[in-house]
Amino acid sequence: MKDTPPSVATRVALALLGFTLAAHGADAVRPNFVVIMGEAQGWASCSVQMDDAVPASKSPLAHTPNLEALAAGGMRFANFYASSPRCTPTRAAFFTGRSPAALHMTFVGEGRGGGESSFSEAGSKLLPAPVMQELPEAETTIAEMLKREGYTTAHFGKWHVGRVSPSKHGFDENDGPNNNGGPENVENPNPKQAFGITERGMDFMERQAKAGRPFYLQISHYAGRGGTDARPETYAAVRQRATTDRDQRLVGSAAVVEDMDATIGMLMAKLNALGIADRTYFIYTADHGAQGRNANGPLTNGKGTVWEGGIRVPLIVRGPGIKAGACTHVRASTVDLFPTITALARVKESLPNNLEGGNLAAVLGSAPGAVVKRAREEFVVHFPHYDKDEQGPASAILLGNDKLIRPYETGVEMLFDLSRDIGEQHDLAKDQARETADLDRRLTEYLKAVGAQMPSPNPKFDPAHPQPFQERRGGKGGTKGLPQ
Repeated sequence: MKDTPPSVATRVALALLGFTLAAHGADAVRPNFVVIMGEAQGWASCSVQMDDAVPASKSPLAHTPNLEALAAGGMRFANFYASSPRCTPTRAAFFTGRSPAALHMTFVGEGRGGGESSFSEAGSKLLPAPVMQELPEAETTIAEMLKREGYTTAHFGKWHVGRVSPSKHGFDENDGPNNNGGPENVENPNPKQAFGITERGMDFMERQAKAGRPFYLQISHYAGRGGTDARPETYAAVRQRATTDRDQRLVGSAAVVEDMDATIGMLMAKLNALGIADRTYFIYTADHGAQGRNANGPLTNGKGTVWEGGIRVPLIVRGPGIKAGACTHVRASTVDLFPTITALARVKESLPNNLEGGNLAAVLGSAPGAVVKRAREEFVVHFPHYDKDEQGPASAILLGNDKLIRPYETGVEMLFDLSRDIGEQHDLAKDQARETADLDRRLTEYLKAVGAQMPSPNPKFDPAHPQPFQERRGGKGGTKGLPQ
């Protein structure tokens, strides 16, 4: 009798079982977690090539040897997306595993105190949707889930999901509900805070390791784009390497990346010194893309837009059972991290019913044909606000290779095939009307299902006197569709 080859589902299950055994070992010691969230670190902001098929998916200027070492020892996600092109929504999505649209936390301004971007009501035919400024205490966070399983939890750095202490959301230790200004509420918290939050994290890890307690540590970095945001020696070294006009414009942001990379090296060294690196998952990602159309490699636009440059970001994961040097093209997003971490931690408690993310454990275990199960197969970014894109409020939906962008001011949708057009230069909406209509329907269904807030008609709008984009949105405009 001829043997029947195992099904894809069986191979996935066996591979996942092998990953689980390798990850947790016979003694079933719970793993630790160190999560680093970069601020405005786009897909091509560091020297790690995020997509093994796209050489331009790394920075030609920044040198990040510690992130390179992390990637060499773990897995890169070539198609990882932030839940929003802005910091607060993505952070809220990470903590809860729910989308910004469902949370009604779709935007917070970039000032130290937060707040909506400025624009003239008379100059726009739409009014932006209202937003929640505070992460509701009723929402279950990743820290709360792990804490109930015996983990000690800590958050240091940029909180930016409200003014309530992180302790109210499950974090045993924290340095406050900090916004862009940090605990001292200053214009440039870096480089001081980049190293300050790292030192606090190292102290936390050492105390937990000595006590034999599993821990979850999140370190969230602050923004920085200029020379005053980096150490003088770092800035000088990067400036010396900058030989092109483009590089000169990116010196400040590259120096901030390199300082962050140095802190990642400090954390990795501490894990080694404590003898717990082999049972610690180290996760690096970012809240949204870098600012400006020249800062995200081959991707169009950046922070504050739903174009690829605004939402495609790095994800690198190293830890027990993860194949070294791996690169996956499975699409994933911020909301997937909640169920993934709880799975790796072997959390027994049932996950919240309203969770939108899927478990990436099979992907991390390199299971053949791994499929991530989610409530919906499409990925949606809902950004109903005026910010850094001249098209104004917009939403995007991704399914397979297709991406549809819906601008609310014009209503003229755009369709792109990301497998052939990663720079979103060729609009296929007219040529592929059926695909456009299907994605439009799916987007509408999703937004209705989560009760998303939408921009509203503005009764004060005078079409005879529209304002230029730069004035209307406080001079923070971007440029659509230009090659990077």
